[in-house]
Amino acid sequence: MAEPLRLKAKSASPGIASGPAFLAEEPKAPSAAERPDAAPASRAVGGYGALEKAIDISIGELEHLADGADAESRDIIDFQIEVLRDPSIAEATGARMEADENVVFAWLATLDAYIGELEAADEEPMRARAVDILDIKNRVLGALAGTPIADFPPGSVFIGKDMEPSRFLAHDWSKGGGIALFAGSTAGHVALLARAKSVPMVIGTGRFSAADGDPVGVDGNAGAVILQAGSMLIPPLVPAQEPAGDTQTTGGELRTADGVPILLSININDPAEIDALDPATAGVGLMRSEFSITSVADAANEERQLAIYRRVLEQAGDRPVTIRMLDIGGDKPLAGLEDLPALASGLRGIRLLLARPEIARVQARALLRAAVFGRLSVMLPMVTFPDEIDRMRELFREEAEKLGRRALLHRMPPIGMMVEVPAAALMLDTFGAAAFFSFGTNDLTQYLAASARDDIDADAGKAAPAVLRLIAQAVKVTAGKPVSICGDMAGNPSYLPGLLAAGLRHFSVAPARRPAIRSAIIGLNADGTRAAGE
Repeated sequence: MAEPLRLKAKSASPGIASGPAFLAEEPKAPSAAERPDAAPASRAVGGYGALEKAIDISIGELEHLADGADAESRDIIDFQIEVLRDPSIAEATGARMEADENVVFAWLATLDAYIGELEAADEEPMRARAVDILDIKNRVLGALAGTPIADFPPGSVFIGKDMEPSRFLAHDWSKGGGIALFAGSTAGHVALLARAKSVPMVIGTGRFSAADGDPVGVDGNAGAVILQAGSMLIPPLVPAQEPAGDTQTTGGELRTADGVPILLSININDPAEIDALDPATAGVGLMRSEFSITSVADAANEERQLAIYRRVLEQAGDRPVTIRMLDIGGDKPLAGLEDLPALASGLRGIRLLLARPEIARVQARALLRAAVFGRLSVMLPMVTFPDEIDRMRELFREEAEKLGRRALLHRMPPIGMMVEVPAAALMLDTFGAAAFFSFGTNDLTQYLAASARDDIDADAGKAAPAVLRLIAQAVKVTAGKPVSICGDMAGNPSYLPGLLAAGLRHFSVAPARRPAIRSAIIGLNADGTRAAGE
């Protein structure tokens, strides 16, 4: 029998504990409809009055937590209440709201700036205070969204990057349990509380792999975490992966009648489809993230997004996964942001993300962190001009630097673009910063035919020759970069001859369409002609 894995750590509170693992940074990711305690999306929306109410609720929760607390615990709670009552924080948030920023993202940006200043401090006690501000930030966000911070099972070993003081204070430690933190500080409030209440705690383990419920031991005397056999340290940062391309088709998987390899992936719209993904047969050529992130509360929740992306990457195994950033705006509103000027002006896709960078930054951080768990590529929606890619890449670089300063593991994924705007399709040779291209034929057909969204089904057949010609011209100028197609055209066997003749070798289709497309490809040559005998 394999020996348990013993990870070296730093003792923050003496004692020995064991119990089932509780992974604080791997929350479950149910849809809004599946959360019985979830408030309507509209409750996450509001002006300055909504923020004041959320702060008042948070202060009330902390005061309740302080009832009967010891002197040390009371001091920590009083500090958090004092910060919440500091008018400068509410005023800074209000100033962002006056600049047309949604209340949730205004609060998020204000507190993140405060946290960043503390994390960059030279003195360890100041850096340790950052988790107190994180605690305050999350508590108010929960009040805005109507989703209070949940407790974890008694007797568990809490595992995460750090732990909020109020979460420690709200938990029943009489049933045992311990704490193992990837980062943390011996000078932080949680370490102080753990020592006062004799809760075994270690810090600085580095990020490691475990599952909820796995038996975990914490040795606060020697400074170690004991994991069951099969657990492992998550590897350190590595350079960006190569984007998913045509060469990733394994021998014998799928070939045309004349032997040309074809990559056939699937499209995912809903998190519920993740569990049905079979890594033995397909990767993900397109995950439409806007179907998972349906409200402003979700868009502001980095941990929830991380959990969703990690799930699909781990389910895909060694197969590539391409996640498209939020394609919101236009006919795809995000609940809670409908009245913002950026949406009212008709912006959509990357234009809206660049106009509302607070939305893009949260998603970028979640994607950067998720990239360590698989072969992730990120696709930008509705790109029209090359500078849009340059600006988004710069935003990713900035967020990667912040994650590095916070000692959070991350990886820079390849960043490509969906080709769905005719102006971009005609000028693909100018998009040098794009790592790959994927044709989205739904919007490309609509804009090329000047059709209304409701009329596109009727016009698609008549517009198809023009769309195929445009794709063929565009493929010729992609300079050898990976090219795929993920729109509805890819899942229609009648268009396969033209798409193959255009040079496409990577098709991503709805899971239900995959068998039909696979059968059709086998009966065609790479130039789109039918194989002999077909």
